[in-house]
Amino acid sequence: MKKLFHILFAFILTAHFSLLYLSCTQDGYEKGDGVYSLMQGDFVEAQVGADKKMVSLTTDDGVTLPLTQPYTASWITKADTLYRCMLYYNKTKDAQGRTAAEIISISPVPCASLVSLSKFRSKRELKTDPVKLQSVWMSKSGKYLNMHLQLMIGNPDDTTAIQQIAMVCDTVYAYPDSTRTCSIILHHDQNHQLEYYSTDAWLSLPVTGLPVDTFRLSVNTYSGPVVKTLPSRN
Repeated sequence: MKKLFHILFAFILTAHFSLLYLSCTQDGYEKGDGVYSLMQGDFVEAQVGADKKMVSLTTDDGVTLPLTQPYTASWITKADTLYRCMLYYNKTKDAQGRTAAEIISISPVPCASLVSLSKFRSKRELKTDPVKLQSVWMSKSGKYLNMHLQLMIGNPDDTTAIQQIAMVCDTVYAYPDSTRTCSIILHHDQNHQLEYYSTDAWLSLPVTGLPVDTFRLSVNTYSGPVVKTLPSRN
């Protein structure tokens, strides 16, 4: 059985990591019939075979697409695995005439496991250094809670500077009508980095099978605390 490759406790973001992402509004966008003219962007699960080559992907809309040609990258280190990715692609036809994806840019999206507050605090201090919260949404499939953040960094060329992010469950509320809400705190450790430039960071939290009706996410931003409530689609 294939497993989703993700980081079990927390994940590290560096300035270098953010460079893997391609912006839809980049100055190099081509109009007309250029390579970017029909480009689409989606979060996907990418299927990697025994040879560590990506052969197909499934979008969060539930559409499975073969690739026009197998794809590999240095960050693909596990065989027979599903990777969570941000994909920019063109829809085209493969050699068999099937609708397929022509990859323009693809990069891994960290998947965080939900950690209880007590377990987290047994290992390290919970921190809520501010971030810029761009968006929070549930995948149409209901499998992921997704976030788009911007982190502040001191030097965009420094690949050694690190920040830490984790998803921490502080409690699950049970109500008289039998509904349940999972309360989540975004842990962010700025790690004393200077805050001159912003860099994009994407993350997904797998939520399939969690026995709750809503998720209540608390994020400390530069404008103050923000709370977002999203319904579960399980």
